[in-house]
Amino acid sequence: MKAAIRISEKQIIGEIDRRIYGSFIEHMGRAVYEGIYQPDHETSDSDGFRQDVLELVKELNVPIIRYPGGNFLSGYNWEDGIGPRAERPKRLDLAWRSIETNEVGLHEYMKWAEKSNTEVNMAVNLGTRGIDAARNLVEYCNFEGGTYWSDLRKANGQDKPYGIKTWCLGNEMDGDWQIGHKTAEEYGRLAEETAKAMKWVDDSIELVVCGSSSSTRPTFVDWELTVLDHTYEYVDYLSLHQYYDNKNDDLSGFLAKSEDMDRFIKSVAAICDTVKAKKRSDKTLMLSFDEWNVWYHSNEETAAQKPWTVAPHILEDIYNFEDALLVGSMLITLLKNADRVKIACLAQLVNVIAPIMTERDGAAWKQTIFYPYQQTSLYGIGEALQTTVDVPTYDTEDIKNVPYLDCITIFNREACELVIFTVNKHQMDEIEVGLDTDFIIESVIEATEMAGYDIKAVNGPDSQPVYPKEMAGISIQNNYLNIRTKPLSWNMVRVKVAEKS
Repeated sequence: MKAAIRISEKQIIGEIDRRIYGSFIEHMGRAVYEGIYQPDHETSDSDGFRQDVLELVKELNVPIIRYPGGNFLSGYNWEDGIGPRAERPKRLDLAWRSIETNEVGLHEYMKWAEKSNTEVNMAVNLGTRGIDAARNLVEYCNFEGGTYWSDLRKANGQDKPYGIKTWCLGNEMDGDWQIGHKTAEEYGRLAEETAKAMKWVDDSIELVVCGSSSSTRPTFVDWELTVLDHTYEYVDYLSLHQYYDNKNDDLSGFLAKSEDMDRFIKSVAAICDTVKAKKRSDKTLMLSFDEWNVWYHSNEETAAQKPWTVAPHILEDIYNFEDALLVGSMLITLLKNADRVKIACLAQLVNVIAPIMTERDGAAWKQTIFYPYQQTSLYGIGEALQTTVDVPTYDTEDIKNVPYLDCITIFNREACELVIFTVNKHQMDEIEVGLDTDFIIESVIEATEMAGYDIKAVNGPDSQPVYPKEMAGISIQNNYLNIRTKPLSWNMVRVKVAEKS
């Protein structure tokens, strides 16, 4: 099978915001305790943070991490996590039916974020709380000093403001599983007034307002229209959440779900632009896809967990090779929409539906999905180019005309480098890809593939057999790049191009 790709320096989708490669840590399961924090582990530093986990987070080059939730957020009192540890209360976490010790709170997490070279996407509780707690948290984190909350921060050991710039206004408030679930009207009014108060404290911050928690919610579209009618002029991003599964063991249908993700993004962007037109606004609202991943492997085990324990083993999906292929396509989809999607968070980062797993008394290790995430984060830098792909398609029960080749091209202007990410979704055939471009291609820098694995192959604590390897079959002839992609493969090709005068 053949595929023809055409790109041009003049056809730019948008500048890629590095925050599109963000992630998410929630106080649930073993994400925090036994994940990032475990004082009795042999690799832990003096602050109790696992160094093996920190090294893997740095390998992923994660630019921003959403915290502290998630469903956990809607019952969380941020004040429980400040001050002396011995005086912090233990609380029931109703979201995940566990005990929260508050051993890790705001100061500890901010210290960990600094060590992992990431920014923080802080979230405020609009489930059980509201305007007052949110504005106080902004003051505590970002105000210089001389007020009650900023001086309390100093008394708790942090003299300089944290200067957190990105903030989420609650979590999945459209969901009836959420503590403090609200109608669109109720949430829209609360988010509007909370946003105003938070920006009165610090007008440099950016705010993410809750969109629908999935495209399948019965209130999708109506929720966005109502919430944005209240908040459009006060917020900077609208959130999207979406998870996919392969419960029916239908590989073709599973790999097609990135097309559904693309339609979701474009629909939400159109809703935002409808409100923009209605309000006659000059502002274009951007998107934050702040929860996305494959999620389903661990559902039965999670449901069987004994409640009211500390750091229970929940949502610990073990990802296989087919999951890595869809995650690769989902990353390509985010990049195809880089003009509107400026923040995205792979949910989550450690142990809970995560690329990084830990053993209680052993090592941290890389899941299959670690690698597409890592490669895009490291090399998907610069401008996303409109990538025209001529390739045969297939139909599934739900989605028609699914291209067998998923592809995006990135131009790193500073490095004079083109980066091509592809997923071959065909189960039997190689796809010979020909790239036609007005760039002058000088040489191949690197070419890797994840291919030839059984679709159910997994990595584990003792062996990680699924990872990218060097790709053969790359050639350049008369400025025409040829790439042979194997069936069911994730591929990255980096090429040097001549500097533009």
